[in-house]
Amino acid sequence: MSFIMIRRSGTRRVMSWAIVAACLAALMAGVPTPAAADDVDVVVTAEDGSSATAAAAVEAVGGIVSDELDLIGGVSAAVPESALAVLDVDAAVRSVTPDSGLQLLSSTDNWAEDDVLYTGTGSLYKTAKFIRIKKPWAAGYTGDGVDVALIDSGVVPVAGLDDPAKVINGPDLSFESQSDEFRYLDTYGHGTHMAGIIAGRDDGVTNPWKDSKKGKVVGIAPDARIVNVKVAGHDGAVDVSQVIAAIDWVVQHKNDNGMNIRVINLSFGTDSTQTAALDPLSFAVEQAWKAGIVVVVAAGNDGNGEALRMPASNPFVIAVGAFDSNGTNVTSDDFLTSFTNCGVGGREYDVLAPGRSIFSLRAPGSTADIEHPEAAYQGRFFRGSGTSQAAAVVSGAVAVMLEQRPDLTPDQVKELIVANNDHLGRPTGNGCERRAMLDMKGIYESSTPIADQDHDAAAGTGSLEASRGSDHVELDGVILEGEQDIMGTSWSGTSWSTAAAQGTSWSGGDWNGSSWTGSSWTGTSWSGTSWSGTSWSGSSWTGSSWTGTSWSNMAWNGSSWTGTSWSGTSWSGTSWSGTSWSGLSWGNLAML
Repeated sequence: MSFIMIRRSGTRRVMSWAIVAACLAALMAGVPTPAAADDVDVVVTAEDGSSATAAAAVEAVGGIVSDELDLIGGVSAAVPESALAVLDVDAAVRSVTPDSGLQLLSSTDNWAEDDVLYTGTGSLYKTAKFIRIKKPWAAGYTGDGVDVALIDSGVVPVAGLDDPAKVINGPDLSFESQSDEFRYLDTYGHGTHMAGIIAGRDDGVTNPWKDSKKGKVVGIAPDARIVNVKVAGHDGAVDVSQVIAAIDWVVQHKNDNGMNIRVINLSFGTDSTQTAALDPLSFAVEQAWKAGIVVVVAAGNDGNGEALRMPASNPFVIAVGAFDSNGTNVTSDDFLTSFTNCGVGGREYDVLAPGRSIFSLRAPGSTADIEHPEAAYQGRFFRGSGTSQAAAVVSGAVAVMLEQRPDLTPDQVKELIVANNDHLGRPTGNGCERRAMLDMKGIYESSTPIADQDHDAAAGTGSLEASRGSDHVELDGVILEGEQDIMGTSWSGTSWSTAAAQGTSWSGGDWNGSSWTGSSWTGTSWSGTSWSGTSWSGSSWTGSSWTGTSWSNMAWNGSSWTGTSWSGTSWSGTSWSGTSWSGLSWGNLAML
């Protein structure tokens, strides 16, 4: 099942072309009956795909239909706010999406409780099946020896990720880095979900394919290792400068302490107002690519008619959209999700991977967990949708490819993916009709290509503020904006890009000329000797000892930015409800 997503950012509204077309039709047909003051504008879709069914459900709760949306099997309507909950549980209703950035509701999949984890759409087994990874797994390629840098909100050591050899910690560059209790740990819930998809592995797994089918956690690259580079805290707040610093760190430390970082997973994006050629975030991922690291980036969740988020818009990296497998038929009934950014101006997504209602590991007590209890399943699992999840699938797949062929360059990896991505489905999104489904069987059986992308190189000399777009962090009512990083250090794209290209943007614990200090790391601690990765910081975490009310939201003490309370929504916006949006909107959709 699919849903329509609507995004608000200031006075700008972006919506799917299906709704745009419907609105134009409504204007030509005349003005609908005015809604009551307490009505909420919604888009309602029906389980049977009939706009008539959706209209009947709306009218049954006292709503007023403004237009039929035959293209998506639904209607736009005004519904009394008090009737939303009733409408949402109607068996005939697939999804209810209010036209608002404030409150979005979800539907529930009718999956049997005893089979959802191994035969249900969105299970890790079914995800592996859809990308046809059985043959590489059977040949013994499971990502062993490959490290994936996860630049995200941290990871918690839940079962499936708790082996000391599974996750090692890079720097914590988040606003929680000074907290002994939360350093490196995922207080938001996103990073753990990504880590489970990429490389989760339960104890006792001996045959990834058979054990995954039995409901055990088996990520796409179950023997790969996660390098945890935390940049976002419990509220998801993160500035572009933190993400750039994280990428720079990965490039300059990719082989420290026996590491072998070959992949970066970046489920993050901004609505930058400058080109990829100028944007510093774009330049950062391009430098990682040129350093031999495959960068996998979520395309964005703004809708099919939208440009790729930054840095997915950089032409070198692998931009990933999400498809909906739509049940159990592997070959004919899957389709592009309505929330995937297709891309414009010649830069589209490169590949599609499963991204709707993916079951992965839950971070108990995290923000996502507390705000979306309906997404939890059997205690340890969590269901999430977005191009984030799709990107994690591709990152795991790349790790498998690199174990099979360690000498592949990033360009060769991308060529193999793009040349073998049309085995499934019939994408139906406006503006992106390409068949581009990830096919690991085809990749495994293909010969190694000659590949050399010849795009113009990015300069990275652009504006840090323009790179943020509409996404900003805030401290005590003061917004971090302009040409300065989170330390308050003046930003010069020219000097930073030169240092980044030379591998000198990090010098000990200094980045961009300022010392990033916390209670556990200073200056030279990132020489590769203070974190062997064999133990977790925050070892007192048991899975139930911390809750959303216990977060201390530690201050980041750096130059002009000090205080005790940070907030922000620049890392925001994926669905944790499983089939649709639920609970309060997470802002401007930059967490993908």
